[in-house]
This record gives sequence, structure tokens and C-alpha cells, in this order.
Amino acid sequence: MSRAVTSLTNPTVKAVRALHLRKEREETGLFVAEGLKIVTDAVELGHAPRILMYGQDAQSHPLLRRAIEATGAAHGEVLEVTHDILAKVSRRDNPQAVVGVFAQVFTPLADLKPEAAPCFVALHRVRDPGNLGTIVRTADAAGCGAVILVGECCDPFSVEAVRATMGSIFAVPIVRATEAEFAEWRSSWPGSVVGTLLTAEVDHRQATYAKPALVLMGNEQQGLTPDMAALCDVNVKIPMRGRADSLNLSVATGIMIYAAT
Repeated sequence: MSRAVTSLTNPTVKAVRALHLRKEREETGLFVAEGLKIVTDAVELGHAPRILMYGQDAQSHPLLRRAIEATGAAHGEVLEVTHDILAKVSRRDNPQAVVGVFAQVFTPLADLKPEAAPCFVALHRVRDPGNLGTIVRTADAAGCGAVILVGECCDPFSVEAVRATMGSIFAVPIVRATEAEFAEWRSSWPGSVVGTLLTAEVDHRQATYAKPALVLMGNEQQGLTPDMAALCDVNVKIPMRGRADSLNLSVATGIMIYAAT
């Protein structure tokens, strides 16, 4: 079911490495996920690899067999590769022993069901893939219904973002929407739409959140724009007690997710 590849110039190896580029991911609709655990999580959630690469270190692991079988059943390509190839496609000196290539999945905004979860997350113009990936992971841990990317955001399927999700990219619906599409959709939201503002007067622990809550967060530099803040029913602040005057976006979003649920 698998074949051995040792050449760094192999066409499949070159194609997988190219998925580090956003342009290539957008054209192919594919992305890279690294590590046997993440690949196994994907398979368990019904996402079979299009391409599966593994090194000698993973060859005897029982979970690898399941991944190989899932890839074969989906008519994917299975390659046993060298350490140098894994390093090349991962762009790391110490790469994971398993690398999977998967199809990107975006959920249409209209398909979301507010009653399906106590909390949903919307991010406006998020720029940092590490923040985005961490928020997806937190949303998964908290049982959120989806992560909605509003406006021009970084790519949730970049290698950096996928790494930060620790496999949650396969568990949480990811949605893309323009500002206008989001504003129209939000108008029928049955619960609270909650945002954070430095100028807000209500402490996030004292606010009332009607379920399901929709947590709307701005980007790392500007926070919520006036237009986005106007879409919120409740604007709150997270008090700063030390010298720092703000929190990392992923930390602030995590606090708000758990406050709202």
C-alpha cells in the first residue's frame, strides 16, 4: 500500500513542501498537518489524508497502520520517506515522523446552528496564525460551535496555525465571512453578542450573557473596530492589574469563552 521515496526532488515531496505557501494552499485546497497524533485525530474525525508520509521511527507504531488504511481507503498516496524528506517538507531540523496532507474544509455561515453549542467565536481580521490556532484549540476544549473568521484574516490552514491547534482544526467548524455577511447573519442571533473594549465599563465577570453567546474579538493591534463593537449587545473589559495594559488575543479570547459559557 505504501512506496518508498528517498529523493528530495520527487514531485510529491516538492508538492507537499509547496503547501507552506498560501497561494499553493488556496490553489490546491490542501494543507499540511504534522505528527502521528494529529493525523490520528483527523482520521478518527473522518478526515482521511490525501497524502501520508512517514519515517522509519513511526513504522512500527500501531496508530500508523490505521492512518495508512484510511489513506488507502480514500485512494490517497502513502509514502515511506527519509528523515531528510520529512525535514524538507516540515522545514524543521527535528521533524515529526508522520506528515499528512488533507483537504481544507470551510463551513458555510448559513449552516451554523446557534442551538448546537453554548458559545461561538468570531474573530475580526486576526493576523497571527499562532493566535488563531490557539483560539481554535481553546474553542474545541470549551465545546464551542464554530470559529468564524470575519474580513481579511490569516490562513487557518497555514502550517503555523495548524500546529497551534494541536489537532482541533479537524474538530471545530471554520467559517469565513465578509463584514457585511457577518453583520447580516448576526442580526438574527438568538443570544448575546459579546465584545471586549478597553473603554468598556462592565467587568467581564459581572456581565450577563444570554445563551448561546457569540464572542466577537478584534485583531491584535486595533481590537474591535467601531463598526464591529456596534454589533455587540454587551461590551466588557478584562481588568489589568499589573503594568501590562493588554492581553494576548488568544488569552483574552479564552477568558471570554469561559466567561460567556
